[in-house]
Amino acid sequence: MGLDYYEILNVNRDTSDDELKKAYRKLALKWHPDKNPTNKQEAEVFFKQICEAYEVLIDPLKRSFYNDYGEEGLKGHRASSSQPGQNGFPFDRAACYRPRSAEDIFAEFFGSKHFDFGPMWHSSSMNSSSGSQPENRQSNSRSVDVGVGSGGASNYPARNTTTIENTLLCSLEELYTGSTRRMKISRKGIDAFTGEMRTETEILVITIKPGWKAGTKVTFPGMGNDRGNQMEPDLVFVIDEKPHEVYTRDVNDLVTQLTIPLGDALGGTTINLRSLDGRNIVVSMDDVIIKPGDEFVVANEGMPISKDPGNKGNLRIKFHVVFPKNLTDEQRERVRQILGYEN
Repeated sequence: MGLDYYEILNVNRDTSDDELKKAYRKLALKWHPDKNPTNKQEAEVFFKQICEAYEVLIDPLKRSFYNDYGEEGLKGHRASSSQPGQNGFPFDRAACYRPRSAEDIFAEFFGSKHFDFGPMWHSSSMNSSSGSQPENRQSNSRSVDVGVGSGGASNYPARNTTTIENTLLCSLEELYTGSTRRMKISRKGIDAFTGEMRTETEILVITIKPGWKAGTKVTFPGMGNDRGNQMEPDLVFVIDEKPHEVYTRDVNDLVTQLTIPLGDALGGTTINLRSLDGRNIVVSMDDVIIKPGDEFVVANEGMPISKDPGNKGNLRIKFHVVFPKNLTDEQRERVRQILGYEN
């Protein structure tokens, strides 16, 4: 007796293409071998069956032939007395079907042969800001390869226009050096085998690249709540920048405002700043007369340029000069003499 493709995907025989895609997406992600390192052999078997079932049922010709003759008929394994042709089956170009590689089917559907399910799929528990979360099939902790907008190209095809957006506030230090965020979320989903609604806990891992800007979008496809027969919405995190005590950002430049006394503006001074990665930046202004509103540029000390790794913007220092509120007659005279304004 051949495989029951409908049972494998847990769908009815009159199921629609959208329902097939939804069932395949859920099961293929659940049983991908990379996601099941502790039972990889079992997962590989299920994964191949899931991909094979989807490839047949999504194709009208193969599906029709399968409905009439089953898996064995589709693959030409045994003869039939009805309208015999080659191998005993009626001639049809769907007959003698041979499944493609499960990874190729997966790649065609998702746009990538492998998801980076990450090291957190181990059987041991993990620590996060919200506590320890052991790996199991009901409450998943996983790292997901994400699509990025406005800062990089997505690995996923455009297949879902519904999104749920959340703001992800990042410090300038995180956006300068790069960082990793683990976001714990709860979402409602339908169990692929029982059909019951359940709440899933997910740990989503976001790798923030150096130089990302406010407005960069990180997309987790289909990670919104299950909505029955509709595709789940994508979960999107939109990068935003926290205010910084010293620096503001202007595209790839960093800008800081410094207030200095008139004596330093005229007589020279040395500026000491701490970079966003903790280095000391020393700027000598000994040979420079600073006027109110002047801007001094330190090359290559701004933000990393995400699209041009290894290069940075500039650090721009804007000066405000504080003048004395009053001078004695003697002080005025000395200033005139120094500036060559003697009567």
